Amino acid sequence: MKTVLMVAEKPSLAQSIAKILSRGSLSSHKGLNGACSVHEYTGTFAGQPVRFKMTSVCGHVMTLDFLGKYNKWDKVDPAELFSQAPTEKKEANPKLNMVKFLQVEGRGCDYIVLWLDCDKEGENICFEVLDAVLPVMNKAHGGEKTVFRARFSSITDTDICNAMACLGEPDHNEALSVDARQELDLRIGCAFTRFQTKYFQGKYGDLDSSLISFGPCQTPTLGFCVERHDKIQSFKPETYWVLQAKVEATSRKEKAKQRPLALNTVEMLRVASSSLGMGPQHAMQTAERLYTQGYISYPRTETTHYPENFDLKGSLRQQANHPYWADTVKRLLAEGINRPRKGHDAGDHPPITPMKSATEAELGGDAWRLYEYITRHFIATVSHDCKYLQSTISFRIGPELFTCSGKTVLSPGFTEVMPWQSVPLEESLPTCQRGDAFPVGEVKMLEKQTNPPDYLTEAELITLMEKHGIGTDASIPVHINNICQRNYVTVESGRRLKPTNLGIVLVHGYYKIDAELVLPTIRSAVEKQLNLIAQGKADYRQVLGHTLDVFKRKFHYFVDSIAGMDELMEVSFSPLAATGKPLSRCGKCHRFMKYIQAKPSRLHCSHCDETYTLPQNGTIKLYKELRCPLDDFELVLWSSGSRGKSYPLCPYCYNHPPFRDMKKGMGCNECTHPSCQHSLSMLGIGQCVECESGVLVLDPTSGPKWKVACNKCNVVAHCFENAHRVRVSADTCSVCEAALLDVDFNKAKSPLPGDETQHMGCVFCDPVFQELVELKHAASCHPMHRGGPGRRQGRGRGRARRPPGKPNPRRPKDKMSALAAYFV
Repeated sequence: MKTVLMVAEKPSLAQSIAKILSRGSLSSHKGLNGACSVHEYTGTFAGQPVRFKMTSVCGHVMTLDFLGKYNKWDKVDPAELFSQAPTEKKEANPKLNMVKFLQVEGRGCDYIVLWLDCDKEGENICFEVLDAVLPVMNKAHGGEKTVFRARFSSITDTDICNAMACLGEPDHNEALSVDARQELDLRIGCAFTRFQTKYFQGKYGDLDSSLISFGPCQTPTLGFCVERHDKIQSFKPETYWVLQAKVEATSRKEKAKQRPLALNTVEMLRVASSSLGMGPQHAMQTAERLYTQGYISYPRTETTHYPENFDLKGSLRQQANHPYWADTVKRLLAEGINRPRKGHDAGDHPPITPMKSATEAELGGDAWRLYEYITRHFIATVSHDCKYLQSTISFRIGPELFTCSGKTVLSPGFTEVMPWQSVPLEESLPTCQRGDAFPVGEVKMLEKQTNPPDYLTEAELITLMEKHGIGTDASIPVHINNICQRNYVTVESGRRLKPTNLGIVLVHGYYKIDAELVLPTIRSAVEKQLNLIAQGKADYRQVLGHTLDVFKRKFHYFVDSIAGMDELMEVSFSPLAATGKPLSRCGKCHRFMKYIQAKPSRLHCSHCDETYTLPQNGTIKLYKELRCPLDDFELVLWSSGSRGKSYPLCPYCYNHPPFRDMKKGMGCNECTHPSCQHSLSMLGIGQCVECESGVLVLDPTSGPKWKVACNKCNVVAHCFENAHRVRVSADTCSVCEAALLDVDFNKAKSPLPGDETQHMGCVFCDPVFQELVELKHAASCHPMHRGGPGRRQGRGRGRARRPPGKPNPRRPKDKMSALAAYFV
């Protein structure tokens, strides 16, 4: 019996699709990476009985990155990134072992059906999956077709079964357009970002941003926000007058307020921001969850027009018993639905549509609020227009003619289900006839002034990005989120985007040097070229080469003209020497260095004019005025909080690794100095219980609530609370070769048996210690169960005191099981 491998984009989608196609008769098990499940069942394919294996990836399998030295900011001129720097596809998340997982599941399979999301990114992931799987599949005979693509817009029985019955092929041109966008964004973004980050962070201490990033889409997005800011700042109010008179007379005309067009992604994001208070990225993530759970159709679409064969009545019937809109839906089904307005057909997916009924109790929170809006919008599209009577009253006071207008609702139509779109009551006027005369109650002239525009809302920014072709329906939320994360704008009340000083200065600087770097025109032109690649009308290599050449020339001009932006920076920000507070002494001049807390936190010696980067996202303080034995710099202590990790570090060694086996950015907990009391050699215990490259290291500053933490991942073990002293012994465990811990307790608080106050043992194997250790963030057992080493060896200027040993292969199985359970 032949085997068909089927791959979806997310684990939840794989499960839903497999349940539909197997009619619930399937067996499931976890894959080797622990993140993706495999669902198996039997059926027919191409007229023959087969075994189906349905599994998934977790988004992109691969990501594009530079090779080797080109990833190191200090080793390469950013200008080389445009053409000389080689790139490669790397696993997007190495911890998932996705390539190996796909190869294990694909080995020996005869066919593959790709159920990735039906957009350009999905097509690109199709070919990432094929690159991993095709080499291990059974070879086709006689030109037999083995690769198939399923196209669907919702997770419903009808849509999934139709997709399986009408399989096509993956679109290589759409995948190439994504490859082109990835490479352009990588090369252009990294070159500009590296240059301006190093240049400005080397001069100013209060930029408060860890990265001064540039992006071909991100920067024009910021430009829209700053453009509105500039209009506000340059606004000059003008005086005008309004003449108000209280009198009346009338004419009437029946009019209609049109129901909305069918819902696409951009409109959904606009409404989510302006009416629901949800940021675009959060709204998109919420919509994706609703889609994978089968509540709505695919949420990434530019289309606002339903195809003629779309089952509108079927979707509407799903809502016939909903407590909020059942009456409206039943009336529409009984009287006949109104065909939706003719919108734009982008040729991708149908408009966003509710696919099954849901309640607030079922979804809750933001998921319910977004689902409710999507459903009400859909019902409105098949409802009748709102009809109202517009009354216009004309009258004279002396020689002057006045008019006023009002509306009276005749038939609410779609506003019954979208009440926020209804005609406001204050727009109605009292009844009067032509020729009626009324006394003038009051006449007055009001003096007013024009007001400046307000800052852009997210909804207005989304509209501008769509209008100018900046980003796609999928990437627009990402670009808006990026300018918030980079501290270029802040989100104010009403979800208005207010540029920070840094954002304003950057945009003004781009305008001063090369306005095309911030204007939407050049990126819009690039997007059009990428779309031509997707349509097979433009050559991938030619578009890539031409665009990179244009931006390379712009980069060189930007570098030569950076003084123009620097003049603006000088006005808004303080130089490094004038920023921060004295903290620790420099090992070269022995003067105090200043600690600059603003992102990125760092130490600066104004006498030596040297800057030393520090670990981020934590607190920094002086470490007991102790000094590094190698360079005489005072040590500092980094901490992520009382329940997290902390470790000392030498500012100089952190930036200039002293030993060959060390890398930049390593603290004392990774230092292989053979005798320093703060080093890995003296405080290391054994290999981490979760990751394969880390070592558990004693935190000597954590008492009396002692901690042992991995020097690579986020595993933290809280242990020996109220112990008076904990030290790492020179002796090692006879079972796992981990270093023993020597623990002293105060007699009044000792948890040890028999009123003992001192105990030495292995934190992994000693049953006395097992009761005194609380592990956080770990999900697997000690590496000795995998045959991993017990302790890492130090190298460089000397050897570690305790060389690593090998685990005992004869260790009893019952003890292994007990330890495995302990560390889960």
